[in-house]
Amino acid sequence: MWISSLVLLLLSATAEAPVSPPVPVEAAPPVMPADAPTLDAPVSVLLRLTIDEAGEVSRVDVRESAGAVFDRAAMATALRWRFQPARRGESPIEVQADVPVTFTPAADPHPGPLPEGEGATTGTTPGADTLTPTLSRGEREESAPSFATTVRGQAAPPPPAAVGDFHIPIGQLADVPRNSASDLMLLAPGVMLANHGGEGHAETIFIRGFDAGEGKDVEFRLNGVPLNEVSHAHGHGYADTYFIIPELVDSLRITEGPYDPAQGDFGVAGSVEYQLGLKRRGLTASASYGSFASRRLSLVWGPPESSEANFVGLLLRQGHGFGPNRAYANAGAMAQVEFRVGEETRLRLFGTSYAARFASAGVVRETDVVDGRMPCATGADSQFFCFHDPNQGGAGQRHILSAELQSRLRRGGRFVQQGFVVLRQMRVRDNFTGFLNDVPPVGELPRGDNTEQYYRGTTVGLRGRYSPGLTFLGQPQPLELGYLARFDDVLTRARRLRDHGGAPYTTLFDNQVRTTNLGAYASLRLAPLSWLTLRGGLRLDTFLFGVEDQNRPTSDRQGERIPEESIEAYGFFASPRLTAEVRLTPRLTWLTSAGLGARSSDAAALSDAELAPYARVTAAETGLGWRLAGDGHAYDLEVRGAFFATRVSQDLVFDETTGRNQPVGPSQRLGAFATARFTLEQRVDVQASAAWAHATLPTPGAPQWKVWEGTVMPYIPHLLGRLDASVRGELTVSGQPVGWNLALGHSAIGPKPLPLDRYSEPIFLFDAAARARWKWMELGLSVENLLDARWREAEFNYVSNFRGPDAPASLLATRHFAAGAPRTFRATFTLYLDLEDEELP
Repeated sequence: MWISSLVLLLLSATAEAPVSPPVPVEAAPPVMPADAPTLDAPVSVLLRLTIDEAGEVSRVDVRESAGAVFDRAAMATALRWRFQPARRGESPIEVQADVPVTFTPAADPHPGPLPEGEGATTGTTPGADTLTPTLSRGEREESAPSFATTVRGQAAPPPPAAVGDFHIPIGQLADVPRNSASDLMLLAPGVMLANHGGEGHAETIFIRGFDAGEGKDVEFRLNGVPLNEVSHAHGHGYADTYFIIPELVDSLRITEGPYDPAQGDFGVAGSVEYQLGLKRRGLTASASYGSFASRRLSLVWGPPESSEANFVGLLLRQGHGFGPNRAYANAGAMAQVEFRVGEETRLRLFGTSYAARFASAGVVRETDVVDGRMPCATGADSQFFCFHDPNQGGAGQRHILSAELQSRLRRGGRFVQQGFVVLRQMRVRDNFTGFLNDVPPVGELPRGDNTEQYYRGTTVGLRGRYSPGLTFLGQPQPLELGYLARFDDVLTRARRLRDHGGAPYTTLFDNQVRTTNLGAYASLRLAPLSWLTLRGGLRLDTFLFGVEDQNRPTSDRQGERIPEESIEAYGFFASPRLTAEVRLTPRLTWLTSAGLGARSSDAAALSDAELAPYARVTAAETGLGWRLAGDGHAYDLEVRGAFFATRVSQDLVFDETTGRNQPVGPSQRLGAFATARFTLEQRVDVQASAAWAHATLPTPGAPQWKVWEGTVMPYIPHLLGRLDASVRGELTVSGQPVGWNLALGHSAIGPKPLPLDRYSEPIFLFDAAARARWKWMELGLSVENLLDARWREAEFNYVSNFRGPDAPASLLATRHFAAGAPRTFRATFTLYLDLEDEELP
């Protein structure tokens, strides 16, 4: 039988149960195209099919072409095939299969009918009078065709929306030392992270020449659930990913630029989506202890005989921090379960709960450090890691529930619906200026500039997408329609605190904000020519803002009044996106993309009945992608590079007087990046990237196309480089196999421009890790900042007064910084339990 000779090539050496191949249910042969040329000899199209857990062909790619006419016919037929899914034990899994489709002339000596199989159609398919199409693989009729099937744990990623659209499997690069899931973003080129708020505070993100703050210019999602928080007191779009358990992150999709119609609010510089999954089944328990009394305990469990979509994880972290006033403690749990509801539908339930408390040293004034005036010991290191205000830090909680229903439709279509609820509470205390901003009552000294920012919010929403699985002109036309309905009810407030005692003495703002975001998009992929693919679409977003301002004055020119006021505003934005992909060779692709994106308004800054303004971004890029894969996928090399330009109508820059980003007008960027990743089986994984970006505030009246002219924006590095490498192997000790691993991470950060034409020093950081595993036990050692560099994680330049309330304030701006961590060691002991027949990594 032609299907029963499937050959399975298992890529996972740790399969817990035998794998059974897919069995055909409907597999009709292709129809000879009406416009096909006359054949003198057989021609073959080699297809790669992705057969999902429902037995549907979810994707078809041409590996070896026989020409556009035959390629389209073979692909259109393959999309209609149906199978009983492949299984590992009793659990259905997704596989890939290489299937040759051969078209033969009538004179071929063996054009006979397909052998009858289980559920397969028989006989030839009528075609032209002199041509009879057949599906064959051997020289003779009795030589039944076969699949070369590769078992995979997840579906192949969709084609990139642009050169800067990265589907990043974490894979072996999880061995590189990382403090949290946030650090995984460094796997994309042109990304830098900084943190001035403590272990648990969201990272400041620099990406593609943007100072994206803690999320104002980057859209974040976790398994489809949006993470950006609207009108957050610490910054509009604040997104904390510290709660995500790194062991449960299977892959990342980082889209740099607004080029995918599915990207929504805050997708100005790009989008980041974390996809969770646990490939390793059984229980993994890991305990770590390191420098500065850092302790970490993680427990992750994947039920045996189930897919990687089912897992439970727990993470506890605690430590003193690498200097005074840096202690932290946090705990989080995540769980997901997937059910099959009928043959064509799956229900996925996900939940997470997280709580954290952390202290922060904040920023320090460089002149006070150099002169030894900090309230710590007089040594250089003690002064470098000291602090001005001990009343800094924060605490937060986050709880998420999500339900996602996925249905497979006929002809390869898909229908996905998701509902989610997010509960969030956070309080942050910062002091950037000391005793500069307070205007005390007459006769009293300044009370201090410590700012308390408080946020409490509830988010409920629905999102969905529909792909009908259409074909046009004999080829699949992936059309996708999607929507988002999101409602946020938040309390956002900022107050000034006294330097002594920390009691609030004035309110900066106090708003109850209710925001409704309704968005919809349509995207389509067309291949009018065999070497040309067009992808693009249109997105529409509407916002309705309702604000209860509870910090209005008690009187005005007309007399006494209630200190509250209601504000409502509405906004609408349409953003088209388009990408053209040209296949220069089978391995080399040229992509050019253009798109519009937007960031919604901070509701606290709106006026009543205002047509809410958006920050609009116009972006374009062009570049090349090249990929080389070895036979049987033993090795894989992918290289990408591009040039890009962007312009934003209203940008934000950090303002030390408010402790958050404030509008500065339009901005523009010009840049380039290059990245490469090489993998060799399960042994070697190396990725390197370099990026350059030039961000400026345009000169008033200058033409918009002159994106290289203007005043340089502060705090954004021009050059960024990153290297991640992991090597695994096995050796024999006293007759016992021992698995080993060595990993290295390196970040190079060029000088950052500061206000008043100053520049920071370049930064070079190295991290290393080693581990050894014997049977079910593993020992590991990691070192971060291997060379023990003294580096400034965040740098600013402004006026401050930390000498005391009665000291005269200097009007000269000076450098301020938040110290980066020194060399840090961590030892880890891991147990792998409840595993069956698992080999060493």
